Amino acid sequence: MERLLALWIEELAVEKADGSSLRSLVAVLDALVSVCPFVEPVRLGLITMPMRGPSRFFGGDEAVMAAVAAAVRDVTGHEVNLGVAEGLFCAELAARQRTVVPAGGTSLFRRVQPLATLGHKELTMTARRLGLVTVGEFAELAPARVAERFSRTVQVLHRVARGELHELPSQRDKQLLTRLRTARGEDVRAEEQMGFFGQRSASDDRAQAAAHRLRHRLGVDGVLVADVRGGRSPDDRATLVPWGAPRPPARDNAPWPGQLGSPAPTTSFRCPVRVEVLDEHDAPVRLGVRGAMTGTPSVLLLERGVRRRITWCAGPWLLVEQWWTAPRRRAHAQVLLETGEAMLVTTEGGQWWLTGMYD
Repeated sequence: MERLLALWIEELAVEKADGSSLRSLVAVLDALVSVCPFVEPVRLGLITMPMRGPSRFFGGDEAVMAAVAAAVRDVTGHEVNLGVAEGLFCAELAARQRTVVPAGGTSLFRRVQPLATLGHKELTMTARRLGLVTVGEFAELAPARVAERFSRTVQVLHRVARGELHELPSQRDKQLLTRLRTARGEDVRAEEQMGFFGQRSASDDRAQAAAHRLRHRLGVDGVLVADVRGGRSPDDRATLVPWGAPRPPARDNAPWPGQLGSPAPTTSFRCPVRVEVLDEHDAPVRLGVRGAMTGTPSVLLLERGVRRRITWCAGPWLLVEQWWTAPRRRAHAQVLLETGEAMLVTTEGGQWWLTGMYD
Protein backbone atom coordinates (compact mmCIF):
# COMPACT_ATOMS: atom_id res chain seq x y z
CA MET A 1 0.00 0.00 0.00
CA GLU A 2 1.45 3.34 -1.10
CA ARG A 3 2.05 6.06 1.45
CA LEU A 4 -0.17 9.10 0.96
CA LEU A 5 0.40 12.69 1.92
CA ALA A 6 -2.93 14.08 3.15
CA LEU A 7 -3.73 17.80 3.34
CA TRP A 8 -6.45 18.93 5.75
CA ILE A 9 -7.45 22.58 5.31
CA GLU A 10 -10.12 23.16 7.92
CA GLU A 11 -11.13 26.59 6.57
CA LEU A 12 -12.15 24.98 3.26
CA ALA A 13 -14.01 22.02 4.77
CA VAL A 14 -17.42 23.72 4.70
CA GLU A 15 -18.88 25.38 1.62
CA LYS A 16 -19.65 29.05 2.09
CA ALA A 17 -22.73 30.72 0.65
CA ASP A 18 -20.65 32.55 -1.96
CA GLY A 19 -18.95 29.34 -3.15
CA SER A 20 -15.51 30.59 -2.12
CA SER A 21 -14.44 27.29 -0.51
CA LEU A 22 -14.85 25.43 -3.80
CA ARG A 23 -13.01 28.13 -5.76
CA SER A 24 -10.18 28.13 -3.23
CA LEU A 25 -9.92 24.34 -3.50
CA VAL A 26 -9.61 24.65 -7.29
CA ALA A 27 -6.80 27.18 -6.84
CA VAL A 28 -5.01 24.91 -4.37
CA LEU A 29 -5.23 21.93 -6.72
CA ASP A 30 -3.83 23.94 -9.62
CA ALA A 31 -0.98 25.21 -7.45
CA LEU A 32 -0.08 21.72 -6.23
CA VAL A 33 0.41 20.42 -9.78
CA SER A 34 3.95 21.80 -9.63
CA VAL A 35 4.62 19.44 -6.71
CA CYS A 36 2.80 16.36 -8.00
CA PRO A 37 0.54 15.90 -11.05
CA PHE A 38 -1.45 13.18 -9.27
CA VAL A 39 -3.08 15.38 -6.64
CA GLU A 40 -6.49 13.99 -5.70
CA PRO A 41 -9.37 15.95 -4.14
CA VAL A 42 -11.26 13.75 -1.68
CA ARG A 43 -13.79 16.22 -0.35
CA LEU A 44 -13.86 19.88 0.63
CA GLY A 45 -10.82 20.58 2.77
CA LEU A 46 -9.18 17.18 2.16
CA ILE A 47 -6.62 16.45 -0.58
CA THR A 48 -4.18 13.57 -1.02
CA MET A 49 -1.18 12.82 -3.19
CA PRO A 50 1.26 9.90 -3.44
CA MET A 51 4.38 10.51 -1.40
CA ARG A 52 7.03 8.32 -3.03
CA GLY A 53 7.50 10.16 -6.35
CA PRO A 54 7.55 13.72 -4.98
CA SER A 55 9.82 12.64 -2.11
CA ARG A 56 12.40 11.33 -4.56
CA PHE A 57 12.14 14.45 -6.71
CA PHE A 58 12.41 16.99 -3.88
CA GLY A 59 14.90 15.03 -1.81
CA GLY A 60 12.84 13.78 1.11
CA ASP A 61 9.44 13.91 2.83
CA GLU A 62 10.21 17.11 4.71
CA ALA A 63 11.03 19.00 1.52
CA VAL A 64 7.77 17.86 -0.09
CA MET A 65 5.73 18.89 2.93
CA ALA A 66 7.43 22.29 3.04
CA ALA A 67 6.67 22.86 -0.66
CA VAL A 68 3.03 21.81 -0.19
CA ALA A 69 2.54 24.01 2.88
CA ALA A 70 4.04 27.00 1.06
CA ALA A 71 1.80 26.45 -1.98
CA VAL A 72 -1.37 26.31 0.13
CA ARG A 73 -0.30 29.36 2.17
CA ASP A 74 0.43 31.41 -0.95
CA VAL A 75 -2.94 30.60 -2.54
CA THR A 76 -5.31 30.71 0.43
CA GLY A 77 -3.46 32.42 3.27
CA HIS A 78 -4.36 29.43 5.47
CA GLU A 79 -2.11 26.97 7.23
CA VAL A 80 -2.54 23.33 6.23
CA ASN A 81 -2.39 20.23 8.43
CA LEU A 82 -0.20 17.58 6.81
CA GLY A 83 0.06 13.89 7.57
CA VAL A 84 1.54 10.81 5.95
CA ALA A 85 0.31 7.22 6.24
CA GLU A 86 -0.72 4.26 4.11
CA GLY A 87 -4.31 4.32 2.86
CA LEU A 88 -6.85 7.13 2.83
CA PHE A 89 -8.39 6.36 6.23
CA CYS A 90 -5.09 6.54 8.11
CA ALA A 91 -3.71 9.38 5.97
CA GLU A 92 -6.60 11.65 6.94
CA LEU A 93 -6.19 10.77 10.61
CA ALA A 94 -2.46 11.51 10.33
CA ALA A 95 -3.20 14.91 8.77
CA ARG A 96 -5.67 15.86 11.49
CA GLN A 97 -3.05 14.88 14.07
CA ARG A 98 -0.15 16.40 12.09
CA THR A 99 1.68 13.08 12.18
CA VAL A 100 4.08 11.44 9.76
CA VAL A 101 3.68 7.69 10.19
CA PRO A 102 6.92 5.90 9.29
CA ALA A 103 6.88 3.31 6.53
CA GLY A 104 5.50 0.05 7.88
CA GLY A 105 3.98 1.71 10.95
CA THR A 106 0.46 2.34 9.65
CA SER A 107 -1.02 -0.85 11.12
CA LEU A 108 0.05 0.10 14.64
CA PHE A 109 -1.09 3.70 14.09
CA ARG A 110 -4.52 2.49 13.00
CA ARG A 111 -4.95 0.10 15.93
CA VAL A 112 -4.34 2.72 18.62
CA GLN A 113 -6.95 5.15 17.27
CA PRO A 114 -10.16 5.69 19.28
CA LEU A 115 -13.07 3.67 17.93
CA ALA A 116 -14.98 6.92 17.35
CA THR A 117 -12.68 7.64 14.36
CA LEU A 118 -14.69 5.07 12.39
CA GLY A 119 -17.55 7.57 12.47
CA HIS A 120 -20.35 5.30 13.70
CA LYS A 121 -21.91 6.46 16.98
CA GLU A 122 -24.01 3.34 17.56
CA LEU A 123 -20.95 1.12 17.13
CA THR A 124 -18.94 3.29 19.51
CA MET A 125 -21.60 3.11 22.23
CA THR A 126 -22.20 -0.63 21.86
CA ALA A 127 -18.50 -1.45 21.75
CA ARG A 128 -17.87 0.67 24.85
CA ARG A 129 -20.31 -1.54 26.78
CA LEU A 130 -18.28 -4.51 25.60
CA GLY A 131 -15.09 -2.89 26.83
CA LEU A 132 -13.77 -2.03 23.36
CA VAL A 133 -12.39 1.50 23.03
CA THR A 134 -9.82 1.37 20.22
CA VAL A 135 -9.89 0.41 16.58
CA GLY A 136 -7.43 -2.41 17.28
CA GLU A 137 -9.62 -3.95 19.96
CA PHE A 138 -12.59 -3.88 17.61
CA ALA A 139 -10.44 -5.41 14.85
CA GLU A 140 -9.65 -8.42 17.05
CA LEU A 141 -13.28 -9.53 17.05
CA ALA A 142 -13.92 -12.48 14.76
CA PRO A 143 -15.76 -11.45 11.56
CA ALA A 144 -18.46 -14.06 12.27
CA ARG A 145 -19.18 -12.51 15.69
CA VAL A 146 -19.42 -9.04 14.13
CA ALA A 147 -21.85 -10.36 11.50
CA GLU A 148 -24.04 -11.89 14.24
CA ARG A 149 -24.36 -8.70 16.25
CA PHE A 150 -23.96 -5.76 13.85
CA SER A 151 -25.31 -4.46 10.53
CA ARG A 152 -23.66 -4.75 7.13
CA THR A 153 -22.38 -1.18 7.48
CA VAL A 154 -20.53 -2.08 10.68
CA GLN A 155 -19.12 -5.19 9.00
CA VAL A 156 -17.52 -2.91 6.40
CA LEU A 157 -16.08 -0.76 9.19
CA HIS A 158 -14.69 -3.92 10.78
CA ARG A 159 -12.78 -4.61 7.56
CA VAL A 160 -11.38 -1.07 7.72
CA ALA A 161 -10.32 -1.67 11.32
CA ARG A 162 -8.58 -4.90 10.28
CA GLY A 163 -6.76 -3.14 7.43
CA GLU A 164 -8.57 -5.13 4.72
CA LEU A 165 -10.12 -1.91 3.37
CA HIS A 166 -8.21 1.35 3.36
CA GLU A 167 -10.94 3.97 3.39
CA LEU A 168 -14.35 4.56 4.94
CA PRO A 169 -17.40 4.22 2.67
CA SER A 170 -18.41 7.83 3.30
CA GLN A 171 -14.93 9.33 3.22
CA ARG A 172 -15.15 10.62 -0.37
CA ASP A 173 -17.48 13.21 -1.89
CA LYS A 174 -18.44 11.42 -5.10
CA GLN A 175 -19.82 14.61 -6.64
CA LEU A 176 -16.80 16.77 -5.87
CA LEU A 177 -15.03 16.19 -9.18
CA THR A 178 -18.03 17.37 -11.19
CA ARG A 179 -18.39 20.44 -8.95
CA LEU A 180 -14.71 21.28 -9.33
CA ARG A 181 -14.84 21.02 -13.09
CA THR A 182 -17.98 23.16 -13.17
CA ALA A 183 -16.17 25.75 -11.04
CA ARG A 184 -13.41 25.77 -13.69
CA GLY A 185 -16.03 26.54 -16.32
CA GLU A 186 -15.66 23.20 -18.14
CA ASP A 187 -18.46 21.48 -20.03
CA VAL A 188 -18.61 18.12 -18.27
CA ARG A 189 -21.67 16.64 -19.96
CA ALA A 190 -19.96 14.72 -22.78
CA GLU A 191 -17.20 13.30 -20.59
CA GLU A 192 -19.66 12.36 -17.86
CA GLN A 193 -21.57 10.30 -20.39
CA MET A 194 -18.60 8.42 -21.78
CA GLY A 195 -16.66 8.07 -18.51
CA PHE A 196 -12.91 7.49 -18.36
CA PHE A 197 -12.88 3.69 -18.43
CA GLY A 198 -16.43 3.30 -19.76
CA GLN A 199 -18.42 2.77 -16.55
CA ARG A 200 -18.45 5.48 -13.89
CA SER A 201 -16.87 4.63 -10.55
CA ALA A 202 -14.73 6.20 -7.83
CA SER A 203 -11.65 5.07 -9.75
CA ASP A 204 -12.93 6.89 -12.83
CA ASP A 205 -13.36 10.08 -10.82
CA ARG A 206 -9.82 9.87 -9.50
CA ALA A 207 -8.48 9.14 -12.98
CA GLN A 208 -10.45 12.09 -14.38
CA ALA A 209 -8.91 14.42 -11.81
CA ALA A 210 -5.36 13.20 -12.49
CA ALA A 211 -5.85 13.36 -16.27
CA HIS A 212 -7.24 16.86 -16.12
CA ARG A 213 -4.24 18.12 -14.17
CA LEU A 214 -1.79 16.43 -16.49
CA ARG A 215 -3.53 17.91 -19.53
CA HIS A 216 -3.50 21.33 -17.89
CA ARG A 217 0.25 20.99 -17.41
CA LEU A 218 1.34 19.13 -20.56
CA GLY A 219 -1.15 20.36 -23.14
CA VAL A 220 -3.99 18.79 -25.12
CA ASP A 221 -1.86 15.91 -26.45
CA GLY A 222 -0.18 15.27 -23.11
CA VAL A 223 -2.74 12.63 -21.99
CA LEU A 224 -3.80 9.93 -24.44
CA VAL A 225 -6.39 7.18 -23.94
CA ALA A 226 -7.02 4.00 -25.89
CA ASP A 227 -9.75 3.86 -28.49
CA VAL A 228 -10.92 1.37 -31.10
CA ARG A 229 -11.35 2.26 -34.77
CA GLY A 230 -12.20 0.33 -37.90
CA GLY A 231 -9.68 -2.18 -39.20
CA ARG A 232 -8.91 -5.86 -39.75
CA SER A 233 -6.05 -6.66 -37.38
CA PRO A 234 -5.64 -5.64 -33.70
CA ASP A 235 -2.77 -3.28 -34.48
CA ASP A 236 -4.91 -1.61 -37.17
CA ARG A 237 -7.85 -1.13 -34.80
CA ALA A 238 -6.01 0.09 -31.69
CA THR A 239 -5.31 3.81 -31.52
CA LEU A 240 -4.57 6.54 -29.01
CA VAL A 241 -6.60 9.76 -28.88
CA PRO A 242 -6.29 12.85 -26.66
CA TRP A 243 -8.23 12.53 -23.42
CA GLY A 244 -11.47 14.49 -23.61
CA ALA A 245 -11.51 14.56 -27.42
CA PRO A 246 -15.00 14.27 -28.95
CA ARG A 247 -15.93 10.71 -29.78
CA PRO A 248 -17.88 9.76 -32.92
CA PRO A 249 -21.57 9.16 -32.19
CA ALA A 250 -21.36 5.57 -33.44
CA ARG A 251 -18.69 2.92 -33.85
CA ASP A 252 -17.41 1.95 -37.29
CA ASN A 253 -19.81 -0.81 -38.33
CA ALA A 254 -18.19 -1.54 -41.69
CA PRO A 255 -17.95 -5.28 -42.47
CA TRP A 256 -14.11 -5.34 -42.73
CA PRO A 257 -13.81 -8.74 -44.49
CA GLY A 258 -11.01 -10.82 -42.99
CA GLN A 259 -11.19 -9.08 -39.62
CA LEU A 260 -9.73 -11.18 -36.80
CA GLY A 261 -12.61 -12.28 -34.60
CA SER A 262 -13.04 -11.91 -30.86
CA PRO A 263 -11.48 -12.07 -28.40
CA ALA A 264 -8.96 -9.40 -29.31
CA PRO A 265 -5.47 -9.56 -27.73
CA THR A 266 -5.16 -7.80 -24.41
CA THR A 267 -1.82 -6.35 -25.52
CA SER A 268 -1.12 -5.34 -29.11
CA PHE A 269 2.54 -4.57 -29.80
CA ARG A 270 3.34 -1.32 -31.54
CA CYS A 271 6.68 -2.85 -32.55
CA PRO A 272 6.16 -6.58 -33.32
CA VAL A 273 8.80 -9.01 -32.09
CA ARG A 274 10.53 -11.25 -34.64
CA VAL A 275 9.97 -14.97 -33.90
CA GLU A 276 10.18 -18.31 -35.69
CA VAL A 277 7.44 -20.96 -35.82
CA LEU A 278 8.75 -24.52 -36.24
CA ASP A 279 7.05 -27.87 -36.81
CA GLU A 280 7.69 -31.11 -34.89
CA HIS A 281 10.87 -31.68 -36.93
CA ASP A 282 12.20 -28.15 -36.23
CA ALA A 283 11.53 -27.16 -39.83
CA PRO A 284 10.25 -23.59 -40.40
CA VAL A 285 6.49 -23.35 -40.87
CA ARG A 286 5.55 -21.21 -43.85
CA LEU A 287 2.32 -20.00 -45.38
CA GLY A 288 1.44 -21.83 -48.57
CA VAL A 289 0.09 -20.37 -51.79
CA ARG A 290 -3.48 -21.31 -50.87
CA GLY A 291 -3.21 -19.94 -47.32
CA ALA A 292 -2.47 -23.23 -45.52
CA MET A 293 0.56 -23.85 -43.32
CA THR A 294 3.33 -26.11 -44.54
CA GLY A 295 3.41 -27.88 -41.17
CA THR A 296 1.81 -28.09 -37.74
CA PRO A 297 3.19 -25.37 -35.42
CA SER A 298 4.96 -27.12 -32.56
CA VAL A 299 7.66 -24.73 -31.35
CA LEU A 300 7.83 -20.96 -30.96
CA LEU A 301 11.42 -19.76 -31.14
CA LEU A 302 11.88 -16.41 -29.45
CA GLU A 303 14.85 -14.07 -29.32
CA ARG A 304 18.17 -15.39 -28.04
CA GLY A 305 17.18 -18.97 -28.80
CA VAL A 306 14.43 -19.26 -26.19
CA ARG A 307 12.15 -22.17 -27.15
CA ARG A 308 8.54 -22.63 -26.10
CA ARG A 309 6.50 -25.68 -27.04
CA ILE A 310 3.14 -24.92 -28.69
CA THR A 311 0.34 -27.04 -27.21
CA TRP A 312 -2.54 -25.62 -29.28
CA CYS A 313 -2.92 -23.54 -32.43
CA ALA A 314 -5.86 -21.91 -34.21
CA GLY A 315 -5.71 -20.46 -37.71
CA PRO A 316 -4.28 -19.32 -39.95
CA TRP A 317 -6.62 -16.49 -40.92
CA LEU A 318 -5.49 -15.22 -44.29
CA LEU A 319 -5.74 -11.52 -45.06
CA VAL A 320 -5.06 -10.03 -48.49
CA GLU A 321 -5.35 -6.24 -48.77
CA GLN A 322 -5.07 -3.82 -51.69
CA TRP A 323 -5.19 -6.66 -54.21
CA TRP A 324 -5.80 -4.14 -57.01
CA THR A 325 -2.40 -2.42 -56.60
CA ALA A 326 0.49 -3.71 -54.48
CA PRO A 327 -1.20 -6.53 -52.51
CA ARG A 328 -0.28 -7.09 -48.88
CA ARG A 329 -0.61 -10.77 -47.92
CA ARG A 330 -0.42 -11.89 -44.31
CA ALA A 331 -2.03 -14.38 -41.92
CA HIS A 332 -2.73 -14.51 -38.20
CA ALA A 333 -2.62 -17.52 -35.88
CA GLN A 334 -3.37 -17.95 -32.18
CA VAL A 335 -1.02 -20.20 -30.21
CA LEU A 336 -1.05 -21.50 -26.65
CA LEU A 337 2.36 -22.23 -25.12
CA GLU A 338 3.30 -24.91 -22.60
CA THR A 339 3.86 -22.11 -20.05
CA GLY A 340 0.18 -21.14 -20.30
CA GLU A 341 0.73 -17.97 -22.33
CA ALA A 342 -1.61 -17.27 -25.24
CA MET A 343 -0.18 -15.26 -28.12
CA LEU A 344 -1.11 -13.89 -31.52
CA VAL A 345 1.51 -14.46 -34.23
CA THR A 346 1.46 -13.04 -37.73
CA THR A 347 3.33 -14.13 -40.82
CA GLU A 348 4.11 -11.81 -43.71
CA GLY A 349 6.73 -12.10 -46.43
CA GLY A 350 7.97 -15.41 -45.06
CA GLN A 351 8.68 -13.98 -41.58
CA TRP A 352 6.75 -14.63 -38.35
CA TRP A 353 6.09 -11.85 -35.83
CA LEU A 354 4.71 -11.83 -32.30
CA THR A 355 1.99 -9.16 -32.54
CA GLY A 356 -0.20 -9.64 -29.47
CA MET A 357 -0.74 -11.39 -26.14
CA TYR A 358 -3.89 -12.60 -24.40
CA ASP A 359 -4.48 -12.58 -20.63
